[in-house]
Amino acid sequence: MKLPSQFYRPLAIGAPAPLREPPVKVERMIHFVPPHLEKLRAKVPELVKQVDVVLGNLEDAIPTDAKQAARAGFIEMARATDFGSTGLWTRMNALNSPWALDDMIDIVGAVGDKLDVVMLPKVEGPWDIAYLDQLLAQLEARHGVKKPILIHAILETAEGVKNVDAIASASPRMHGISLGPADLAASRAMKTTRVGGGHPDYKVIADAEPGQGLRAAYQQDLWHYTIAKMVDACASASVKAFYGPFGDFSDAPACEAQFRNAFLLGCAGAWSLHPSQIAIAKKVFSPDPQEVAFAKRVLEAMPDGAGAVMIDGRMQDDATWKQCKVVVDLAKQVAAKDADFARIYGF
Repeated sequence: MKLPSQFYRPLAIGAPAPLREPPVKVERMIHFVPPHLEKLRAKVPELVKQVDVVLGNLEDAIPTDAKQAARAGFIEMARATDFGSTGLWTRMNALNSPWALDDMIDIVGAVGDKLDVVMLPKVEGPWDIAYLDQLLAQLEARHGVKKPILIHAILETAEGVKNVDAIASASPRMHGISLGPADLAASRAMKTTRVGGGHPDYKVIADAEPGQGLRAAYQQDLWHYTIAKMVDACASASVKAFYGPFGDFSDAPACEAQFRNAFLLGCAGAWSLHPSQIAIAKKVFSPDPQEVAFAKRVLEAMPDGAGAVMIDGRMQDDATWKQCKVVVDLAKQVAAKDADFARIYGF
């Protein structure tokens, strides 16, 4: 066990000191780009203006014979683009793959100072984070990288869900955790072929009554338990929780519903795999303007968060003040990033 006094010590001589506090950034959507495709790389400069995070994907969905091309394409994309306040991430290949080591050696060596976050797939425990933590420190020291590159874990195995608390607190490099529903479904032997979202057979039905006929049925959320467990682990470690992919690009309402469930449970954002999902994520993970307006009224009525007041017939006290502060603080962060929402919120 690493002692608390050693937690923030750089893991390599010459590596940048770990961050004491995670950076405050709006990350409503992590937009995936397959960097081996030149046509899609060419769209990145325009994409940077639309999204909060651009992620060059090296893992799933990249053919085996295109792995090296994807890595080289990501480096080219990173060098050629001014990302400004938009985050630059990469999803490396899994640690048990033959490409993982070269992913980090080549990318940190070439564009380490531009890279914000490495997304690590199929994390099963804190040992996976510890390995990447040490490797990144060595590479940062070798190449003179000035700021620590953060780690974002994907929760996509039963073992990972079991160990999610330890994963979230494994390193000061931890940025957050995303739910990976497809691989997790396979790991658990869940009987679904969908990538995220609900399933019509996962439901409860109303009690039977004589002569009732067809009984009302209500579809449930397959991912509620896992998202809630992930959110608790992330919140306790002061890192962010994210919903991952929604695979049915043709069903925008279902995508929005899944994103909104995750947002209400405490997630900061979600993955966008298709351009149509960018606007959905931007809408869902930006607080509702009416909620923001009400929350502002509560904070104005209780400037120090003490006591209790009545607003629109509802009692507000220190607990609801904290809830309202979460909404207003997020709205201020979104407004600072997005001029349209600044106007809508009145900031």
